[in-house]
Amino acid sequence: VQLQASGGGLVQAGGSLRLSCAASVRTFTVYDFSWFRRAPGKEREFIAAINWGGDIRYYADSVRGRFTISRDNVKNTVYLQMDSLKPEDTAVYYCAASAVGITRSPGEVRYWGQGTLVTVSS
Repeated sequence: VQLQASGGGLVQAGGSLRLSCAASVRTFTVYDFSWFRRAPGKEREFIAAINWGGDIRYYADSVRGRFTISRDNVKNTVYLQMDSLKPEDTAVYYCAASAVGITRSPGEVRYWGQGTLVTVSS
């Protein structure tokens, strides 16, 4: 399983970004996907997750209502739409895949993408 995250960058507070995670897997719909982030000086934390069918989603309280996770099972890609960004959203964002159920704990993740940096200026 190879995951390629992209879409990070510099944005002003209140702005939006869309992250993408392209997965190189044999059967994309076998996997549930999650997004995590690691802010400077902090532990990696769960942000959002989506099941294989796209009908079950979970969000951390810190991003609920501002971020939206989705997936395209034809393009083998998972997205994280981030709106109303805040300076505290500044972090490296990682996508993760699991074939054994939705993963919200970093310690349980088996497959990681390489991370993409999001910087939100005030």
